[in-house]
Amino acid sequence: MLNTVLKQLKSHPALIPLFIFIGGGATMSMLYLGRLALKNPDCSWDRKNNPEPWNKLGPNDQYKLFSVNMDYSKLNKDRPDF
Repeated sequence: MLNTVLKQLKSHPALIPLFIFIGGGATMSMLYLGRLALKNPDCSWDRKNNPEPWNKLGPNDQYKLFSVNMDYSKLNKDRPDF
């Protein structure tokens, strides 16, 4: 199958950018899903030792990938301890 794809790319070089962008998009989406699974406090991989991981986050922990006009270092704790 890979041989057929390479033969098509040699005969139609206009398809090369299409393969590059689709491969890059698939790679970036897999990396983002991996980041969500490992860094997001909503995912609990160890329910016995840490059943509620969102309670251990501090008020100035940034777990979002990108935030506009938000400085997490200046936030105060305004919630109770559990």
